[in-house]
Formats: sequence, C-alpha cells, structure tokens
Amino acid sequence: MHDAARIRRYLKRGGVIAYPTESCYGLGCDPRNPRAVRRVLALKRRSPAKGMIVIAASARQLLPYLAPLPPALRRDMRAAWPGPHTWLVPASTRCPVFLRGGHDTVAVRVTAHRGAARLCRLAGMALVSTSANLSGGKPAKTAEECMRLFGRRAMVIPGPIGARRRPSTIQHLISKQIIRK
Repeated sequence: MHDAARIRRYLKRGGVIAYPTESCYGLGCDPRNPRAVRRVLALKRRSPAKGMIVIAASARQLLPYLAPLPPALRRDMRAAWPGPHTWLVPASTRCPVFLRGGHDTVAVRVTAHRGAARLCRLAGMALVSTSANLSGGKPAKTAEECMRLFGRRAMVIPGPIGARRRPSTIQHLISKQIIRK
C-alpha cells in the first residue's frame, strides 16, 4: 500500500486513484473536489448525468452526503452493509450536484472489501468509486490493466480484487426498486 500521507495529499490535490474493490478495480477521488470528479469522468468518458457512487469504510463517512432519514430507512440501509449493496439515498443540501448527476439522490455504499475500506480510512474520507474502465468497456481486474488504460493519469494502488463476479446491486432506498442486480 502506498504511504497514507502521500495518498491523502494526492487526493486533496485532485488526484485520481485506481484501487481494488469487490469485483474489479475502481477509479476514485475526493468526492468533494469537482476538478477531481471531472478528471474521473474524462478518464472514463462517462456522462456526468449518470452521477457517481461514493464508498466508505463506515456509514459515518457518508453522513455529509445524506439527507436526514427516518430510523426505519437507516436500519434498511445499514442492514445491507458492509457489502456490495449501493443505495440511492436522498441527498443532503450539502451533497455536490456533480455527485448526484442531476438526481435528487446520491449513490452510497459501505464497502466490505478490506483494501477499499482501509483506503477510505487511510484517506480519512469516503471516496468516489466507479469501475476502472472506459464507459461501456470491460472493467479492469488488475493493477497492470489500470496502468495500460490510464497510465500516469491515475495513481494505481495494487492489491487483490474481491471474489464477487458482478458489480454491486443498486437499489433505491425509498421505493426499494432494484436498479441494477
């Protein structure tokens, strides 16, 4: 693992990282930094209208992005975590529009991947997490693939991906509609 202080500085300066997650490598950055999020979108050639997933080591790291929720909805959300379950949750008024993609919700997950959770703890923040690929392409499964795809435009953090074959489930917290299985 790279030096924690170096990673924090890199992220604060708007750097993009490629790191292992539950099913593939992810591209991430500081979710509060609009320049960094634009860099992730440009690397992927992804439409900003889709919004971004934000992952964390704990639900506490996600609080700045979430509107206040009734206890029952908080229980529903936390029952699936940590794990590969992304919830679409009403966004707080402080949640950056560039994370929501024009929606009134933000996509959030407490990761069960030890390396990704450790990275969030080392960074001292939640992270943007989108598959490390060009939009529509096959997600990278190794550090070497990330290097080929992104070169020096992303700091590649080597490590094993999880055993999950598919990306996280995405579900709307209020309607319970499954968006991606």
